[in-house]
Amino acid sequence: MLKLDLYSRYFMALLIFIFSLILFVLTFAYHPSELIKNNTINFTKISNEQRYQHYLYFSRSERLQYREKAREMFQFGYDNYMKYAFPQDELDPIHCRGRGPDKNYNINDVLGEFSLTLIDSLDTLAVMGNVSEFRHAVQLVIDHVHFDRNSTIQVFEATIRVLGALLSAHLLIVDPLQPFGNLSIADYDNELLNLAHDLASRLLPAFENTPHGLPFPRVNLMTGIVDGSRNDTSTAGAGSLSLEFSILSRLIGDPVYERVARRAVNSLWDKRNNVTGLLGSVIDVNSGEWLGQLSGLGAGIDSFFEYLLKNYILFGDESDLQMFDDAYRSVTQYLRRGRGNCMDEDGIHPMFVNVNMHTGQLATTWIDALQASFSAVQVLRGDIDEAICLHALYYSIWRKFGVLPERFNWQIKMPDVLFYPLRPEFIESTYFLYQATKNPFYLHVGRDILDNLNAYTRVECGFATVHDVRDKTLEDRMESFFLSETCKYLFLLFDEENYLNQHGANHYIFTTEAHIIPLMAKLRKKVWDFNTMTSFSENQENEKNREIHKSEHELINVSRDLVKIEKNIVSFEKKRVNGTSCRSRPISDRHQLPLSANLLYQVDEMVGVIMPHS
Repeated sequence: MLKLDLYSRYFMALLIFIFSLILFVLTFAYHPSELIKNNTINFTKISNEQRYQHYLYFSRSERLQYREKAREMFQFGYDNYMKYAFPQDELDPIHCRGRGPDKNYNINDVLGEFSLTLIDSLDTLAVMGNVSEFRHAVQLVIDHVHFDRNSTIQVFEATIRVLGALLSAHLLIVDPLQPFGNLSIADYDNELLNLAHDLASRLLPAFENTPHGLPFPRVNLMTGIVDGSRNDTSTAGAGSLSLEFSILSRLIGDPVYERVARRAVNSLWDKRNNVTGLLGSVIDVNSGEWLGQLSGLGAGIDSFFEYLLKNYILFGDESDLQMFDDAYRSVTQYLRRGRGNCMDEDGIHPMFVNVNMHTGQLATTWIDALQASFSAVQVLRGDIDEAICLHALYYSIWRKFGVLPERFNWQIKMPDVLFYPLRPEFIESTYFLYQATKNPFYLHVGRDILDNLNAYTRVECGFATVHDVRDKTLEDRMESFFLSETCKYLFLLFDEENYLNQHGANHYIFTTEAHIIPLMAKLRKKVWDFNTMTSFSENQENEKNREIHKSEHELINVSRDLVKIEKNIVSFEKKRVNGTSCRSRPISDRHQLPLSANLLYQVDEMVGVIMPHS
C-alpha cells in the first residue's frame, strides 16, 4: 500500500510538471515577440550598464598623468618644428623638413612665409606655463617675422591663425595680472600689436570696392592684389573676421577694421532666406548670389554662428546675441532631426543634417568633422543637454575609426571623405563639456583621443595627417592648429589647476583658433565717434561702461541667458547665472553618465561602432 502511494505521488508530480511545461509553451507561442522583447530589454539594460560603467570614475593620478602626456605631445611637435622647420610655416613631420607657400592655393593658401606655426603656438606656450619659451618665441617673432611678402594668402585663415595669435600674445604680455606666470618682456614696445596692425592693413584690400561688402577670399600681402580668378567665398570665410578685426580696432583706436568686418557680417545676414532664415555656404562676392545653397553647421559656415555669440560675449552688443538666437532657432527647426528631447530613450538620436537653405529639405546624407565644434557653442549658450547629445554622436564616430573622418555618411555608416588632418573641433567640445559638467566621462573621452593620436599619428618628427581613417595611412603634414588648438584643449582638459579652469572661465574667451582673449573693459569701449559708428543706445552703454570700469585692463564678468530645447523649438529662459551657464549643471550629475547607458548604446548602434544586440 505504501509502495502504491509513492507511485501515485510520482505520477501526480509528473503530471503537474508536464502540465506546467505545456502551459509555458502555449504562452510563449501565443506571445513570442512580447517575451523576447521583454528579455531583450532586461538583458540589454544590464549589459549596457556594464559596458559603460568604467566612464563613471577617473582618478586624480591618471588625470595628472594625461596632463603631462598632453604637454609632452605639444612639446614634441613644437620642438621638432623649431628644429627642422622654423622659420618656415609648417613642419612636414615624416620627412623632418619645413613647408612654405607654393602655387597650390587650394591646399596651401594659409602659408605666407611668416613662421605660421610659431605664431600660432604662442599662447599655448603661455597656457602651459612655459614662460621662458614664450618669451623666446615672442622675440623670434619680433626679430624674424614681417608681412612684406609676395605671398597670396587666404584672408580668413590669416585672420584667425596669425592676427588672432598676435593679439592674444600681446594682451598676455601687457596684462598687469599675469595669471599664467610673468610673461611680461622688458622693453616690450607693442611690437606684436604693431605686427597685427600691419597684417590687417594688408588684408584690407580684399574688402575694397566690393559691391556687397564681402571680402575676396585671397589677397597678395605685398601688392594688395586680390586673387581675381576666385570670386566665391564661404559664409565662414567672409563672416568670421569680426572678432579679431574688432579687437584690433578697439586696441589701436581705428574703426576701419571693425567697420569692414561688421559690414560683411550684416551683408550675409541680410541675404539669408526670408522663409527659413537659413544661410548658404558659398556666395559670390561680386553678385551677392548664393553659389552654395547647402545650409549646415560644418565646413563653410561653422564659425559664422560661433562668432555671433562670441562677439556678444566679448563686446556686449545685444544685436549679436539676437542674430545668434534667431539663427539657432532656424537651425533647430530645419536642420535638427530626431526626437524632440534628446535625453528621452524613445525615438532616433538627434543630429543636425545638411539641408537646402531655401526649402529646408535634406541635401546630403553626411555630416562633417567641423560640425563637432558646435557642442562648444551650445555650451556657451547654456544648452547643455543638446551639446551632450551632439558630442555623443561624434564620440561614437571617433571610437569607430580611432580618429574623425572629414565626412561621415550616417546612412551607410562609413566615411565619405577619408582624411583626418589632426582637427581640434571634437576635442574643443570635449573640453567645454567637461568644464560645464565636471563629468569624468569627458576625461575618458580625452584619454581615448590622446592615446589614439599617439598610436596612429605620431611619427619621427611630429604628428602627421591621417590620409585614410580606415587603414591609418598618413600624409606628411602637421598643420599649425594641431599645436594651437588640439594640444591646448587636451592639456586644459586634464589641467584642472590651470588658471583658465580655476578662475578664468568667466574672464576669457577662446577665438575660433583657440587663442585666448580676456573679457576686458577696454574691449567694451569704442573710442571713435559714436554718432557715426553706433546707435544712441550703444552710445549710452559705452558711456556707462566708461564710468563703471576704472581701468582699461579690468576684467569683467559676463552673464548669459540659458537656452532650453523643447520639441525642436528653441525657447529662451531669462534666467541669469553667475558668470557662465557652465555652472548650471547639478553636482549630482557628475556621478552618473551624461547620457544613459541605453542612449550611449543606441548611438553606438546608429554609427556602427557595435552591431545591434552585440
